[in-house]
Amino acid sequence: MGMRRLQAFKFELRPDGYQQRQMRCFAGACRFVYNRALALQKARYEQGEKRLGYAGLCKLLTEWRHNQETAWLADAPVHPLQQALKDLERAYANFFAKRADFPRFKKKGQSDSFRYPDPKQIKLDQGNSRIFLPKLGWLRYRNSREVLGEVRNVTVSQSCGKWFMSIQTEREVEPPIPKGGAVGIDMGIARFVTLSDGTFYAPLNSFKRHEKALRKAHQALSRKVKFSNNWRKAKARIQRIHARIGNARRDFLHKISTTISQNHAVVCIEDLQVRNMSKSAAGSAEAPGKNVRAKSGLNKSILDQGWFEFRRQLDYKLAWNSGWLVKVPPQNTSRTCPACGHVSADNRKTQERFACIECGFEENADVVGAINVLRAGHARFACEVSGIPPAAGTHRSDLGVALCHA
Repeated sequence: MGMRRLQAFKFELRPDGYQQRQMRCFAGACRFVYNRALALQKARYEQGEKRLGYAGLCKLLTEWRHNQETAWLADAPVHPLQQALKDLERAYANFFAKRADFPRFKKKGQSDSFRYPDPKQIKLDQGNSRIFLPKLGWLRYRNSREVLGEVRNVTVSQSCGKWFMSIQTEREVEPPIPKGGAVGIDMGIARFVTLSDGTFYAPLNSFKRHEKALRKAHQALSRKVKFSNNWRKAKARIQRIHARIGNARRDFLHKISTTISQNHAVVCIEDLQVRNMSKSAAGSAEAPGKNVRAKSGLNKSILDQGWFEFRRQLDYKLAWNSGWLVKVPPQNTSRTCPACGHVSADNRKTQERFACIECGFEENADVVGAINVLRAGHARFACEVSGIPPAAGTHRSDLGVALCHA
């Protein structure tokens, strides 16, 4: 029995001048609709009225498109405008589910994008490296890889002056047989990832490599007259550096997560709360924090290495390969001796070496952490009474907890 796989394929677009102007207008129209709907919802809340649903907002959108003041909205395709309202609805849902902050107004130049949701209106011609999109016509793109599956939707976005499209597809695939055994992973600063078999990957530190160039670019921007042509050029330069940092980081994380997911059936990882770990230590005026500079450097390193994104990639790639990602509590993984089980903070007097004060066992501290994470993962699997693994592609993160309480 096959399993359904959703996958996105991203390409750089090669529009002509007219198409670029149209795409800027479409992105602006979607931003206007989103902001106007958000302002309306806020006003209704302040007046004690009930929040409008998606259907109610769509009726208003039709009125806006026929209103003389906002008739220019009719120049943009209607489906992307409706998708902007759907995005607002999802933002509210995430807020009420405590997954995100309250929806904020969109700014020009930040995440300019629009989405075509109807596959019947989209024609993909991979042989000639072009795609047909409503009110844009045929667009050429840099065809770097084959698009697999049926097209479900297309999102067009702008970044650093370039336009990109992300094609989401759906296809049936045969569940692969997972390769390799179980492995534990320890995340760190000096070593980005250390496996329980002793393998480790050095960090890329993408931001750190470009920090000097970024500082100089910011200094150059501060000397320009705000909103002048030279100021815009300096700002574009900063955006290009940030794009280079992000691209390098994503490429690095994809390569490592692909290698690990293809060679291991079970990956055990610490359930680290990255958001809490990277919070500022500055404190307040009444209660100032301690070691603020050192904590700031640590926060910068954690965020630079992309721990959360790495775990996200591992999760879906293991699902694709019929593997499992098991999250275990991080408590005492760096203080427990894998030889005798003695737990003590004195076992790790230095950041790099682990030396058990009870039995004398010595090893690299990150390797010890990875071994303990693997053992904790095995303990979770031991809770499983039936011995039948869950279906491939299901969320496996809390598998052990669910089985223990079953």
